[in-house]
This record gives sequence, C-alpha cells and structure tokens, in this order.
Amino acid sequence: MTIRRATANDAMLLSELSFRSKAYWGYDPQFMEACREDLTLRPEHMRSSVVYLLETDGGEIAGFYSLRPPGSDGSSDAEAELDSLFIAPEYIGLGYGKRLWSHMLATAAELRLPRIRIHSDPYAEAFYTKMGAVRIDEIESTVFPDRKLPLMELILTVP
Repeated sequence: MTIRRATANDAMLLSELSFRSKAYWGYDPQFMEACREDLTLRPEHMRSSVVYLLETDGGEIAGFYSLRPPGSDGSSDAEAELDSLFIAPEYIGLGYGKRLWSHMLATAAELRLPRIRIHSDPYAEAFYTKMGAVRIDEIESTVFPDRKLPLMELILTVP
C-alpha cells in the first residue's frame, strides 16, 4: 500500500471514486446526478489543494483526501478545509480511511495548520467524530440549499 501525491492526471479517476463512494450510502440516482459537479475534481483544484491518494499493492486507487490550505486559490478563507476524504466502496471498513486520516494529520502538521474545517456528509460525521473532530454548526449544501450538512472542526496542536 502506498500513499502518494495526486496529480492532475488522477483527477478523473478520483472524481469517479468520490461519486461511487458517496453512492455507497444509498442516495438515489437523481440526488447523485445533482451532486456530480460538486464531486468532480478539476485540474485547478489539484494545483490549489494538497491531494494525496492511497494505492493498493495491486495499483488500484483505494481512496484519497484533499486538504485546502487557508487562502489557497485566492480565497479569503482563514481556515484550512478537508474538502474531500473518500474511500472506494470495496475498501470501506478496512482501515484505509484511518490511514489517509493519519497521513492528512502529518500533512497538516507540516503546513503548521492550527485547525481544519470539514463540511461533512451526514454519513461521514461518525467517522470524523471518532477521529477527534467536533460538530460546530450546520451549513447549507452547495447542491441542495434546503439540505443542512454538519460543519465540523479539528483542533490541531502545532509545536
């Protein structure tokens, strides 16, 4: 198993993986199609965020995460954001999410980030809570304005 920095060439495969991973939770086809654009990683996203993927020994992509540092891509956001952490459905429950989480924490430490915000899917909230994040609010979905999503935060200790 290898964790490596993703490249713009990986964007399409990671987009497909994020779509399959979200669909794993039983969302209906119309909901998933409405989410497709939000789940698509563009090459510019790959340049402005820190994106790592986990490959199996057989070379399959088992999952990935995307960490957006504060102010990246010209934004005025003062907080870093974990904007993606997806595991391929066939690898859910095998510890790959924890491996990517540990790697993300090491990356955040290198970047000296004091905290990370997470716009969580409701089905992922329990995982993030188990990993130490806390729910601090709710936010509107970017796809469905009437749908509220957990806003979570992880406080990091920066030496």
